[in-house]
Amino acid sequence: MGLLHLREFQTFFVFATPAVQCVLKTENRMFKVLERGDSPVQWQVLSNSGRLGCHLSANPGESPTFVCNTIPVGGLFPDYVSEEFLRAAAPEDATLGFLFEQDGKKLFIATSLSGESSEWQKLAVSADVTLIDGTFWSNDELISTRRTNRTAREIATYRFPEPMDCSRNSPPTRRPQDSIHINNTNPILDEDSPEHRAVLEAGFEIAYDGLNISL
Repeated sequence: MGLLHLREFQTFFVFATPAVQCVLKTENRMFKVLERGDSPVQWQVLSNSGRLGCHLSANPGESPTFVCNTIPVGGLFPDYVSEEFLRAAAPEDATLGFLFEQDGKKLFIATSLSGESSEWQKLAVSADVTLIDGTFWSNDELISTRRTNRTAREIATYRFPEPMDCSRNSPPTRRPQDSIHINNTNPILDEDSPEHRAVLEAGFEIAYDGLNISL
């Protein structure tokens, strides 16, 4: 839906893996709106394990402003995709984490983590700032709050205790580590809860609207 809100008949780039591009172009007709207008969206292929020099200017001859590294972090494709698509798609294309590098500083971002892969932890520990998925605290959180009968694992979303373990294994520099993409059922949002205290004691900050981080 974010892509559709951005559209507004303005051109922009979509960087996505081949499988995700296929989802947006063929598996959900709603995204046909991305082709509307005299300057439709411009699609750029993103490798699921690559290194990309990024420019903020329109001059391709200039040195990259920053570097983006991509890594597959596990996860699933949307429920609505066809069986034919799933047979052809590379599972590693479904969800990526990003390590951005500029002037010797590193920022790691993973807005969705399934827990099926731990390779991302190496990049997270090496970064100056880490922003990772803290959607749920427990696997049965949505069931216990009567939101759905599906577990966190079944919808391929991370639960918090495991990234906390990553934090405990981090170097003692206490680099900024933030939990983002927090569901409104997650008890860490209650400042009086033991879960909230546990997250802070593990070295995480709970992200909030208006948060600024300087590198």
